Amino acid sequence: MQLLSTITCPQCGHPSTETMPTDACRFFYECAGCGALLKPKAGDCCVFCSYGDVPCPPVQAARERGRVAECCGGGPDNTAKA
Repeated sequence: MQLLSTITCPQCGHPSTETMPTDACRFFYECAGCGALLKPKAGDCCVFCSYGDVPCPPVQAARERGRVAECCGGGPDNTAKA
């Protein structure tokens, strides 16, 4: 399981490597480059799944088992794409 993901801001392109929490989703992320407040894209559970180069730990674990993750304990609105 990878716990580091590089988030790339869609507005300014600034990359930042962050440690992902294993027990919670990160819904908001402030870009260090331009200050934009990033939120998950529709259908994604967190900013790592939307803008990171590695998906969040619950999605990684589900993919290893061949399943679609309900990221971070979410319901149908938070189901991540596999």
